[in-house]
Amino acid sequence: MSQLQGILTRLKSLQEQATGGEPMQRFFEVNGERKCQVTFHPKNETFELEVYYDKEKPKRYQFDNIDMITIEIFDLIQ
Repeated sequence: MSQLQGILTRLKSLQEQATGGEPMQRFFEVNGERKCQVTFHPKNETFELEVYYDKEKPKRYQFDNIDMITIEIFDLIQ
């Protein structure tokens, strides 16, 4: 399985687990270092990507398209 497909599978699993209206979270790491966190909000069916940078405050981005956030995560962990 390609890395891109693996990311997409994890995000789809996140969507499926988010029942009862509670947001679900997943972390993506490279060599044990967290690169980002994804939160899926089932009420409005959006993803929130929180990107961690060295010595900077994390930045947050909103996505309503699973393919777009998959590409963003892929770029971050390359």
